[in-house]
Amino acid sequence: MRVKTDIIFGDCAEVLCHLPENVVDLIFTSPSYADQRKKTYGGIHPDKYVDWFLPISKELLRILKPTGTFILNIKERVINGERSTYVMELILAMRKQGWFWTEEFIWHKKNSYPGKWPNRFRDSWERLIQFNKSKKFNMYQEKVMIPVGGWAKTRLKNLSDVDKLRDKSKVGSGFGKNVSNWLNRDKVYPTNVLHLATECNNKNHSATFPKELPEWFIKLFTRPNDTVIDPFMGSGTTNLASRRMGRNSIGIEILYDYYKGVRDQIEADELVLFEPEKKYETTGLNNECYRVRRE
Repeated sequence: MRVKTDIIFGDCAEVLCHLPENVVDLIFTSPSYADQRKKTYGGIHPDKYVDWFLPISKELLRILKPTGTFILNIKERVINGERSTYVMELILAMRKQGWFWTEEFIWHKKNSYPGKWPNRFRDSWERLIQFNKSKKFNMYQEKVMIPVGGWAKTRLKNLSDVDKLRDKSKVGSGFGKNVSNWLNRDKVYPTNVLHLATECNNKNHSATFPKELPEWFIKLFTRPNDTVIDPFMGSGTTNLASRRMGRNSIGIEILYDYYKGVRDQIEADELVLFEPEKKYETTGLNNECYRVRRE
């Protein structure tokens, strides 16, 4: 089946309202952080961030399938020596909007820049917050399993009688373990911490993430021919990863230079970029809406 990649030039706050309901399997995006990327996107004050984002998240809630997932890459910054609270405020506001705050992943940046501050250490992680429309959603955990590790060779070599039984928790939690369950396992489920280096080639964009980041979540929450959207497309990492993994995707970008850069990348990779008439068929955009945002 043919994979469709739709790249749209425009403001996602305006474009999203023209997409049909319940059509997207995964939203993976990293919007501008509060008071950052001012030279690129103008910047949003922390006190206004929630009000700015809620109309967008309302449309994302509408277009996401009931079984779909929203992964939001975002991080508070330090202002006058104190962490901002706008991310926590946004989570609470989105819960009131109807989102389930299901999980929080951490992206550990293995090659974060060194530095010295009087009252803190270097910042080497970012949030990846998982939201869903309901408590039941598609998740393909076996697709992101990792090698069990060398510890198993020594730990499982000589199992004691206790190891072969469900060992009761020493702290009275009611949980326990049966170490023999690890026998003959080559792979295990990962943790919610992803250890990835930052993007060294910034692709002429002020804020890029490594392709392995969206790839991991695309594998976890989608299957081939599912649809992924990045409403803040930027350098197009999410869309290019989706295309190469056999997923349909939609990317929305408000700055023309970045939009054109992604379009050129797709053409250079000999990927499919549909003409406007076919775009309407795949995204549900009407002709009038698309012409307004056409270059």
